[in-house]
Amino acid sequence: MGGISVWQLLIIFAIIILLFGTKKLRNLGSDLGGAVKGFKKSLSDEEKTDENTVSPVIDNPAQRVDATPPKTGTEQPVKKENQHS
Repeated sequence: MGGISVWQLLIIFAIIILLFGTKKLRNLGSDLGGAVKGFKKSLSDEEKTDENTVSPVIDNPAQRVDATPPKTGTEQPVKKENQHS
């Protein structure tokens, strides 16, 4: 009681062959194998590009990008009010 025996697996496999036929199962197997092979290849290619990619390091402060927008000359100066406590 419990698991599936070898005879039960053979009967299930025979029914699947009768339903789909050997040609369709062969095509399905080759398609599945090709998909797994392509997936593994893309993973290995991604790892290779990650190893070859180096993030740029900016050591010179003059090369850093300033996040403030450039002044156009049309801005009004902000007046600070004197607050006496």
